[in-house]
Amino acid sequence: MAKHGKRLQQAKEKIDRSQSYALDQAVKLIKGNATAKFDETIEIAMNLGVDPKHADQMVRGVVSLPNGTGKALRVAVFAKGDKAKEALDAGADIVGDADLAEKIQGGEMDFDRCIATPDMMLVVGKLGKVLGPRGLMPNPKLGTVTQDVAQAVKDAKGGQIEFRVEKAGVIHAGVGKASFSEEQILENVRVFIDAINKAKPSGAKGTYLKKVSLSSTMGPGLSLDLGAIAGEG
Repeated sequence: MAKHGKRLQQAKEKIDRSQSYALDQAVKLIKGNATAKFDETIEIAMNLGVDPKHADQMVRGVVSLPNGTGKALRVAVFAKGDKAKEALDAGADIVGDADLAEKIQGGEMDFDRCIATPDMMLVVGKLGKVLGPRGLMPNPKLGTVTQDVAQAVKDAKGGQIEFRVEKAGVIHAGVGKASFSEEQILENVRVFIDAINKAKPSGAKGTYLKKVSLSSTMGPGLSLDLGAIAGEG
């Protein structure tokens, strides 16, 4: 524990917490400070000027990161017959219909994304209380209720991530790994920020992007220079 504390302290000493950093500078520092024995996740936190309690201020969607997330995503698919075979062929980890619903009701949820064909929504709908709070409920707007299950599985496995604003108006996401090159992290971060800007809801008033910070799993967070981000967009 003491070793970890010392390492974090040294990392913090290299960073001026009162300063806003240009994105490329922030990525360089965060990557340089990610010295844990495992491959740390690069995380983004965005404070938005929205109140998600109001439907017209909800920020939600999906974005495909050009360099993936570096995380192996487990995908469950509700489908039967040919569609079940398509899902398995595309690399789905778990495929089923009523039997899968039963497992989920029993607490088995060993997956990160849930996809369903439209004809399975009667079965899936009953799982709303279980899947909903975990952000796993299939949704046509997010492309997770679809006839094209093979493409949905490939998208999920290929670096597509879902985002959803939390109660306090914050969006968190993993946008890569410390083992990625600086250029790969930069690309992913730019694409993610662009997606959040494009998802600006009609009810958002005043400043939309209030604060954006980057960190690694074990490292301190850095605030990004919002002027520079706006300039890049």
